[in-house]
Amino acid sequence: MSSQSVQIFDTTLRDGEQVPGCKLNTKQKLVIAEQLDQLGVNVIEAGFPVSSPGDFNSVVEISRLVNNATVCGLTRAVKNDIKVAAEALQDAKYPRIHTGIGTSDSHIKHKFNSDRETILKRAYDAVTFAKSFVEDVEFYAEDAGRTDNEFLARVCEIAIKAGATVLNIPDTTGYCLPSEYGAKMKYLKENVKGIEKAILSCHCHNDLGLATANSIEGVINGARQIECTINGIGERAGNTALEEVVMILKQHPYLNLDTSIKTERLYGISQLVSENMGIYTQPNKAIVGANAFAHSSGIHQDGVIKNRATYEIIDPKDVGVTDSAIVLTARSGRAALAYRAKKVGYDLTKLQLDEVYANFLNFADRKKEIDDNDIHQIIETSKAYRQIISA
Repeated sequence: MSSQSVQIFDTTLRDGEQVPGCKLNTKQKLVIAEQLDQLGVNVIEAGFPVSSPGDFNSVVEISRLVNNATVCGLTRAVKNDIKVAAEALQDAKYPRIHTGIGTSDSHIKHKFNSDRETILKRAYDAVTFAKSFVEDVEFYAEDAGRTDNEFLARVCEIAIKAGATVLNIPDTTGYCLPSEYGAKMKYLKENVKGIEKAILSCHCHNDLGLATANSIEGVINGARQIECTINGIGERAGNTALEEVVMILKQHPYLNLDTSIKTERLYGISQLVSENMGIYTQPNKAIVGANAFAHSSGIHQDGVIKNRATYEIIDPKDVGVTDSAIVLTARSGRAALAYRAKKVGYDLTKLQLDEVYANFLNFADRKKEIDDNDIHQIIETSKAYRQIISA
């Protein structure tokens, strides 16, 4: 089976920016958009143009800046939203309008006070109107995760008939189990008339911690676009993390799915987004967290020093991290101490290491983490120090 490409749709600048207190100005958005383009994302969702003059201006400027990626603007199934988005995108090399409407019974009843037939008509009208401005129109069926599959298939058929090129199937509330979300994609792939004319897209939220798993199940079952954000930022518990899905597909080549992402840029753009948005990235965050390639357990450190692959399935350099970190704590063993000591200029014999290690443990019990200055102090206050300097 030949490898198939999965499109990466980045919504850091739209869905990601919906985190309370993380508003970006246009200048910051342009810096991030340029890096996303260089990262190799296929689509940049630049904003929701009708929402504010600032968002409109950001989409205009990003459209002028980006050279490679499609630039996308979000709208509701409202004619004015669509018209404003088209105006904002007019300078984009590859413009896309992203329009849609809620399709679950919950949304239809409580959000729109409407019925299914009216929703179908609104979906058709929105895509048709968007298509009058741009060729590339993506339709989202909001809360598709809680929409029954038969009605969702009808909505998708209507959107395709109106001219949609991409069908976004959002798990808006992060409710689906991976098996359920994968089965939903499979059902649509097998039951929607004209599905070969459109790309199925995953847009998963992380309310139950399943966004990444659901997205992967989605593409295994026929989706060919993943909508995601850098560091998994987004409303509530966040969105699918771009760096996670990209590296999962890279590390599992037997899935025969790949992306255009230059993975060595992942850590750098993670830092850029974190700094500009003022969002602290948790240390144990997969792929880009401070501890993603750090080892403090003696058993793990010994294994990594002997062969990195013993405890690391990803080469740190593949995601832009300089090297693995051997962190010295009271749980570290002799191998780790010898390794770090050599890094700062001490090549210890086995006997010297035994004496220094005893001093190290006493020191480590009083301090959470041992740094390079501490190593000098530990060695220079040990009984073996005279032997070490005369060696």
